[in-house]
Amino acid sequence: MSGETRIRFTEEMKGHVAFGIDDPEEGRDAGAADRTSFMFHLTIETSDIDRFYHEPEHEATARGWIECDQLGGRLPVSQGVFNLFVAGDTPRQREMRYRLFFTDGVGNPLTFVGVKKVEDHKGFDVWTDTSTLYSRVLQGHVTAENEEMAAVVAAGVLRILKRDFAKQVTTFRASGPSLRAKARGFLMFLGLFGGRLFEVYIAAPTEEEGP
Repeated sequence: MSGETRIRFTEEMKGHVAFGIDDPEEGRDAGAADRTSFMFHLTIETSDIDRFYHEPEHEATARGWIECDQLGGRLPVSQGVFNLFVAGDTPRQREMRYRLFFTDGVGNPLTFVGVKKVEDHKGFDVWTDTSTLYSRVLQGHVTAENEEMAAVVAAGVLRILKRDFAKQVTTFRASGPSLRAKARGFLMFLGLFGGRLFEVYIAAPTEEEGP
């Protein structure tokens, strides 16, 4: 719709995966030892910042490419979605979720799924949580409903490097019907991001959570 305000930004994450392993941390270690690199370059865009702000399950689109030599090099993402700060198991847990459909170099359909786990541990770990993506590659194009039944092709951990994050900050753009609408949309996105981090890391625990 012409009246919608959209926010978009570009993100790169890099790391290691291992094939035949389904645990991301084990895959990270084995992939680093074997030098099996994996990365993605995505442009993420909200379709409507108002819905994105008020509906935690609302998805943004993710377009771009995946690169892994063992899968055929640089591979385009045919369809991708991103969720920002979906509720976790407790009020002090949030997740950022990625789901990317792509095809390897010989035509096999695959799905990349990743999650950033944002939760308050001992110490101030906001950078680690928001820059660490626990990742798996699944066989086929797999929806969230069918994920538990899917075969895992590879697993690992991706990170945002600090130099890439500095570049990412410069890619934020707003589009909308007016300058005022674009400014409002940008502030809403910043408020959503900062507000959810405050809830996780700084806000006092509820009675249900305990001290």
